[in-house]
Amino acid sequence: MNFNIKKQSYKGVIFALFVSFVGATTIQAQKEPQYTQYMYNIGGFNPAYVGTVEGPEISAAYRAQWIDIDGAPRTIRLGLNFPMLNKKNGLGFNIVNDQIGPLTQTYIDLAYSFQVKVTDETKLSFGIDAGGSFLNLDFAKGTFENPGEPILDRETVSKFYPTVGAGLFMYGNQWYIGASAPNFLTDGIYNEDVATIVEDKIQFNFIGGYVFNLSDGLKFKPAFLINSLKGAPVNINVSANFLIKEAFTAGVSYRVDSAFSGLAGFQVSKNMYIGYSYDYSTNLLGEYNGGSHEVIFKFSLGRSKKRGNVEKQIGKEKPKQIDTPRFF
Repeated sequence: MNFNIKKQSYKGVIFALFVSFVGATTIQAQKEPQYTQYMYNIGGFNPAYVGTVEGPEISAAYRAQWIDIDGAPRTIRLGLNFPMLNKKNGLGFNIVNDQIGPLTQTYIDLAYSFQVKVTDETKLSFGIDAGGSFLNLDFAKGTFENPGEPILDRETVSKFYPTVGAGLFMYGNQWYIGASAPNFLTDGIYNEDVATIVEDKIQFNFIGGYVFNLSDGLKFKPAFLINSLKGAPVNINVSANFLIKEAFTAGVSYRVDSAFSGLAGFQVSKNMYIGYSYDYSTNLLGEYNGGSHEVIFKFSLGRSKKRGNVEKQIGKEKPKQIDTPRFF
């Protein structure tokens, strides 16, 4: 799809950025929202994660991308991870609103996970999610010339399509690795009304990380996230974070050929975490925007006590192993 954007139109400019952002001549409807703090947002794109947390967990995230460009991406996510009492099953809920240029998508899904014990310290979780996406295209938000695309003669297009995804998540006390696909129903949105502007394809996500205990009060975790979508460049994210005194996190992240990021977070209380990241674009868009901001909030219930309490139980008949909160 080719658009002749009027130079004087700010909204036309962002529509051009919108087309280039998805990496193809068609709008990739299932391309997931982008997160810099993906290591704290795993439940948002891998349903196998939802039952692996220590207790019920609520998370919320807001991302404002490419500041100073009108119509640039904005993402809001609300998620719930809920492990069952038997520690083998988990439930999750996600609602995500993603906007870029004339396109708005609202995703809603429910997730279920079941995990098995591989070794004394390793578990493997299987997850599935089902839901749908409300898609809205409002071409009144852009000023551009139509080179013969009949769909653009309509001001808006509104559609709903179902989604079914799945994931795997294997983890131990200090590491994790996972893979997921958000939607296998790739034909769900391909119909007469939107076929000329939307082409849905399966996206695969691969994530991993390892926690190094450098000292009693310092942990170091490198992590990665890879997004693969046929017809678009592979999106590679690598990060390095430090956890200081179980209270403060600081680190950096790099999205290949896209952005450098700085991350910081604070454990406000035993159950509450707030994180922030800032992206500096390293591609051509860096000349036109003031970077990207992202804020994440997590509230956990029933978190375990610190491992230091284990030493106090030495000498008791049945010492209980109590782990520190995981750094993921």
